[in-house]
Amino acid sequence: MRTLLYISAALAVMGLAFWAYQENYRTKDALAEVRVLQRDIAEARDTLGILRGEWAYLNRPERLRDLAEINFDLLGLLPMEPQQFGRVDQISYPSVIAPLGLITGAVDTNATLGDAQ
Repeated sequence: MRTLLYISAALAVMGLAFWAYQENYRTKDALAEVRVLQRDIAEARDTLGILRGEWAYLNRPERLRDLAEINFDLLGLLPMEPQQFGRVDQISYPSVIAPLGLITGAVDTNATLGDAQ
């Protein structure tokens, strides 16, 4: 009986060792994947910073003004002036179709399925 207990305990220890070995390598793989993802995120942030700088450089007002002047025949762009902006009271809103009216009576909110028929 003792030998059966020793054999089962030894098999249990070997099984647990095998499981711990597999979990160790899964953990190492997951950590390596996290490192790769963090490196990719850092590279993407650096690229985004560079692209934002380039965008700001390309959208300088003096550069855009020069481009508008060079391409005036093609685009017909004119500089913006204060007279081009309107006021809120100049906006034409659609007329009101019909007012819904006030709810004066009670509204039944506890209707059952039989009441709807």
